[in-house]
Amino acid sequence: MKNANWDSYQLFLQVARLGGLTGASTASGLSPATVGRRMLDLEQEIGRALFSRSQTGYRLTRDGQALLDHLQEMEAAARKVDAWRQSGEGGTTVRIAAGTWVAWLLTENFTAIRMPGDAFAISLTIGEARASLAYRESDIGIRAFEPEEANLAARRLGEVAYACYIRRNAAETDERWIAVAEEEAISAYLRWPHAHAATDIVATVNRPRSLPDLVRAGAGKTVLPCFVGDLDPQLQRLGGELPELRHAQWIVMNAEDRHRPEIRTVADRMTKLIRSYSDLFAGKRPSRG
Repeated sequence: MKNANWDSYQLFLQVARLGGLTGASTASGLSPATVGRRMLDLEQEIGRALFSRSQTGYRLTRDGQALLDHLQEMEAAARKVDAWRQSGEGGTTVRIAAGTWVAWLLTENFTAIRMPGDAFAISLTIGEARASLAYRESDIGIRAFEPEEANLAARRLGEVAYACYIRRNAAETDERWIAVAEEEAISAYLRWPHAHAATDIVATVNRPRSLPDLVRAGAGKTVLPCFVGDLDPQLQRLGGELPELRHAQWIVMNAEDRHRPEIRTVADRMTKLIRSYSDLFAGKRPSRG
């Protein structure tokens, strides 16, 4: 067996994590045809089938999953070495993974997370997918449930409430709905319009960040976290809370890394910031007039 180079393994990780050639092509800058050929070459070099290929994407075989597990362990070890090296140079980076709206809150209050004189940088990854820390993909994550992984530590931050919002003073009888496209609707609140008002959806976007913009423009109504909708003076709740969407919120860290000074500092600051908004998150404050 030839020794596959690390570039091929990194490309394999992208295909495995993103579910196929299209996502890996976007991430790597290579054409889908090139990515597909590289994966065939890797399988030939290793002598094992790594993927089951279909029109819906690439699914890992048992050997593919085993290789993914091995490579994630290698990534975790490499990140530990890199963090150790950076700590000696005084140039560490704390990597935060958060959903759209918590990330928005963090950026709006960034000086409360990283202060002048701090020796570390911040890297913020924004997405609706579950924050993954098991192999140190991130240092700190925000999740909607307590982690089951044994190597993760968590702090409960409070609860998050959701409601339907329309433009302030708009007709409450407006039946038009705005939603994130169904294939992008990972979170429960993003799936709610598709489950309850699919025939009344008049516009979709691929990112939640555009939902309030469309509501403010009078395009229709949508579901938002209360701490987002209630802070916006141009929006108002339509009806009460949607109790089936309420969930707890957790800040999550790798159990071994949480005692690193820079990670502990950022996690403590994030905890203080988010808890200071606990009433808003829980939907207990009235909307701005």
